Amino acid sequence: MKAFLLILLYFFLVSCNKTEGEFNPETIDQNIEPETMDQNIEPNKIIVFDSKFSGLVDLPMDEGGEHKAHPLTSESNSGLGFYAYTPGGYYDNEKNYPLILFLHGSGQSGTREFPQLLNKVLEHGPPKLIENNNWKPTYPSLVVSPQSEGDWTPESVHHFIEYLIDTYRVNTKRIYITGLSMGGRGCWFYEGEMGYDSYAAALVPICGRGQPSYVKNLVNTPIWAFHGADDTVVKPFTNNGSFQMVNEINANGPIFEAKLTIYPEVGHDSWPRTYDSSGMGTESLEYDPFDMTIYDWMFQFRKE
Repeated sequence: MKAFLLILLYFFLVSCNKTEGEFNPETIDQNIEPETMDQNIEPNKIIVFDSKFSGLVDLPMDEGGEHKAHPLTSESNSGLGFYAYTPGGYYDNEKNYPLILFLHGSGQSGTREFPQLLNKVLEHGPPKLIENNNWKPTYPSLVVSPQSEGDWTPESVHHFIEYLIDTYRVNTKRIYITGLSMGGRGCWFYEGEMGYDSYAAALVPICGRGQPSYVKNLVNTPIWAFHGADDTVVKPFTNNGSFQMVNEINANGPIFEAKLTIYPEVGHDSWPRTYDSSGMGTESLEYDPFDMTIYDWMFQFRKE
């Protein structure tokens, strides 16, 4: 018995004298995976090409929804007045829907003091198509058209998207942004400044001026730009127009090659033929073909 106690005392002293953190093969958890290198890529900006349109094919067909005005009031926490389209069937289920955010041009700006000016956002783009009963995308989606008081700022756009996520059943993997002229610039600047914090899974800027210094963030997002070759308001080939922006992106190793479609003999108003797809077949053969609607193109991408 005495010998047995001496042996226990020996092992106790040995274990107490081990240096903290000393390598001991018996303590290794064999199920621990090797630590991976930090690539500095946030999960919310990993975008994938989704040819199966995951999460969209199961949504009910949109046979006509509700397009409602939401003027900015003192009680609003949206930061912007807006029109929101909820597709048919939206209120009959609990599924999350993709979101298309439309940024208007300077001619459709308004103010809090005159909420009746909110109707100006219906003059162009998706909200006009919806009002004219010409909105027939392949898959249903929420379409929201906010109204700015001036230039679109990345911060105001970001805050507004967060408001929409809190208010509607938004599929946050499928948020798409498009805009014309000032709104096209808003697309470039939002993505360029927000980088990995951006909610956008794809962008379609139309006749908008960008900023080359933003390219380091723009290379992470699918982009399809449109422009009229004869645009004298926002020139396509100079002063950071669509041609320069797309070339700069593609020269810096984008995850998805940026696309550019140019309409010959078209001025600043290149957006009607883009949003209603009537410009298909009229584009310049020197650039990317207009071979599918911008909505189907955007729906091909989602965040992982």
